[in-house]
Amino acid sequence: MYAFISVLIFIVCFFIVLLVLVQNSKGGGLASSFSSNNQVMGVRKTTDFLEKGTWILAGSLVVLCIMATAFLPRQGQQAKSAIEQQIQGVQDPSALPTFPQSMPNTKDSSKTK
Repeated sequence: MYAFISVLIFIVCFFIVLLVLVQNSKGGGLASSFSSNNQVMGVRKTTDFLEKGTWILAGSLVVLCIMATAFLPRQGQQAKSAIEQQIQGVQDPSALPTFPQSMPNTKDSSKTK
């Protein structure tokens, strides 16, 4: 579910970028190309549509981000990080076996006979 919501977030972000790029900060943008007065959707309606679409997509982005945090995959409470597991897995240096410092003097008994 988290992956699906993440994909939706990227799609919404892409459409927000497109809508913002279509708009002109001076009030033109896509609306400036529709200069005829007898159209069903005139200049005023186009800018209203783009603005409403931007707000709707921004709101849906907020909702999707909140949903993504709700569906964030969590590990169990007993799960530890990899560093903690390495620290816990290290043997105590005092518990390591001690090795003899010198080699024992052992001779092959078959050669002495």
